[in-house]
Amino acid sequence: MVLLAVAVAGISLSAPLIAATAAPALAIAFWRNAMAIGVLTPFVLLRRGLRAEVFGMSRRTLLLSAAAGVLLAVHFGVWLPSLHMTSVASSTALVTTTPIWAALLLRLRGHRPPAATWTGMAVAFVGVLLLTGVDLSVSPRALAGDALALAGGMAAAGYVVLGAEVRRTASTTAYTYVCYAVTAVLLGAAALIQGAGMSGYSGETWLKLAVLTVTAQLLGHTLINRVVKGLGPSVTSTAILLETPGAALIAALWLGQTPPVIAYPALAVILVGLALVIRADRRGGGAEDGPVRAAEPAA
Repeated sequence: MVLLAVAVAGISLSAPLIAATAAPALAIAFWRNAMAIGVLTPFVLLRRGLRAEVFGMSRRTLLLSAAAGVLLAVHFGVWLPSLHMTSVASSTALVTTTPIWAALLLRLRGHRPPAATWTGMAVAFVGVLLLTGVDLSVSPRALAGDALALAGGMAAAGYVVLGAEVRRTASTTAYTYVCYAVTAVLLGAAALIQGAGMSGYSGETWLKLAVLTVTAQLLGHTLINRVVKGLGPSVTSTAILLETPGAALIAALWLGQTPPVIAYPALAVILVGLALVIRADRRGGGAEDGPVRAAEPAA
């Protein structure tokens, strides 16, 4: 739970940092993954056991890790542009619908979350809606941004569920190394095709990209990949809802995007929903996540 709290704090910095970074969205998405690979590569090459694991992955594990990388690329590719089309709060609220889609995916796989889990997720999402009022503007640009953010939440759900499955047999570092590598390649190709500027940034922009990599990518996504094995997709993805108030608060203090008065009671509602999901998970012994829980944490 402590690692999950650190991860949520890390990803909460993501949206405000991206909105404040003077670089194309796809380029930002590429560099945060490419830089993460740069940090992980020495560990993979110098640690014999880890190197053997990465290069000795079974075909199934490799394919699932690559598929998670594809979904992560889709998540970044559609969500980051939305931050420049609608508000940080609205975009983050919609992208954090992840637990709803994750629960539906698990249901399609035959798992049966207890009623309290669904109730908790519903309560938490109501809190998100209260916080942002979800952008119902008639502005075509804002609506398009909302749609992209929602698609990003759907892609993230698949990424979390696949990650939990891979983590049954693979360490966090091995899994994230393959996943981030696939994501970086796809986003880099997309950025080049789009003609997005990949370099020539100011020192301040490079610094923001580095901070984004350390906080949102390495401390955020990587720790999420670690804890999902022990906590399961339902609890992990529901906790991601806390990114919304976190990002809204940072955006208010840094970017001047003041959250509505409802922000504080809405945060309380989100916390209540999260508590209900965790309680249901503990009472059910993790049954709602079925076989995907039979793994171990990563980094």
